[in-house]
Amino acid sequence: MAIVNPFKAIRPSRDKVALVSSKSYEDYTTEELEAKLELNPFSFLHIINPGYRLHQEIYGVERYQMVHKRYNEFKANGIFIKDNSPSFYIYENSDSYNSFCGIIAATSVEDYKKGLIKKHEGTIKNRELLFENYLKSTGFNAEPVLLMFEDDQNFNDLLIKIKKGTPEYEFSTTDKKIHRLWLVQRPEKIRKIQTYFGNKNLYIADGHHRTASSALLSEDLKSENSQHKGTENYNYFMSYLIPESDIRISEFNRFVKDLNGLSTDEFLIKLDKYFKIKNRGTNFYKPSQKHHFSMYLEGEFYSLYLRKNTYTQNDVLSKLDAEILYRTVLEPILGINDLNNNNRIGYSNNKLDILSMKTTVDDGDYKVSFGMVPITINEMKEIADAKLIMPPKTSYIEPKLRSGLIMYEF
Repeated sequence: MAIVNPFKAIRPSRDKVALVSSKSYEDYTTEELEAKLELNPFSFLHIINPGYRLHQEIYGVERYQMVHKRYNEFKANGIFIKDNSPSFYIYENSDSYNSFCGIIAATSVEDYKKGLIKKHEGTIKNRELLFENYLKSTGFNAEPVLLMFEDDQNFNDLLIKIKKGTPEYEFSTTDKKIHRLWLVQRPEKIRKIQTYFGNKNLYIADGHHRTASSALLSEDLKSENSQHKGTENYNYFMSYLIPESDIRISEFNRFVKDLNGLSTDEFLIKLDKYFKIKNRGTNFYKPSQKHHFSMYLEGEFYSLYLRKNTYTQNDVLSKLDAEILYRTVLEPILGINDLNNNNRIGYSNNKLDILSMKTTVDDGDYKVSFGMVPITINEMKEIADAKLIMPPKTSYIEPKLRSGLIMYEF
């Protein structure tokens, strides 16, 4: 049974939540970030950019310690409050096109270790350790792991009942989204939610490194606590659990800086072994089905259709388009063996810039780019169920939560 618990969140006061919460740090341009920090003293960005007031960049342990100080300042000044009783937090985000709703809760590190919370991506040890050090130094986490579960009408009905009450938060943001949050504190509703998730499979949709880092932190703090009981906050990590139907998946494009010493003609000849190739000229081509790929090379688009008689598909991983591209092109032809640690390859989320596979190559940063269709929820679950690992940057998962909305302390 998967353990899903309420917790006492640290969160913005109701009158300041719209000012405090922010997009992820990486989503701002330098100019936007400067403007936010200059004009909004309540922004959560002041916590994660603690050197702004000192007009200097701060790195490493010193930065983590200053993040902790800024966080405590927000608490001391009443910008952040702490709930008196453990709660589940129902969070809804909607705009003119999409709406998603789920539960922010504490999920079990032990469940992750046992495989009850399933993963489909690998992690890089250095990144795990980096984020663990950050969590340990700052003492809080503001970025929940995104977990998905199979849709269930009974659960939807429960959310509908809860959302009939007055939300604790209701505010709009400049991206034309409406954010609402309800607190669930009544014991009978808490038990109903816990019972519901007790027989559900949970899958990590986004946040594999955050989960792995939380597991490292748990072991670290457990070893330091001679009175360890197993109920401490560090035995859990903050998650946002939503139904599969609310997940949105976009693909990543691949970019390679050179043709591994091959001429264009030699490269195309080698590609012909695995693909039916059609030159589309300057007409933008975007694949519309599995095992079809787009390629942009020297000012022209190509469609690549996999020759199924030359490629063996023997498990769910080998059927994945990102894996096919790796096994047929990136590794054997372009000489890229390690997708995590090779500066000759780059990635771009196609949702953010549908023309990036052309413009990035035209700008001279890369020689060739490849595109594919997004993976499906079922593919992701099949990979996780088989305990296999997808190639890095196979999927861009939404929703992305705002930072500084709910904090979980260790």
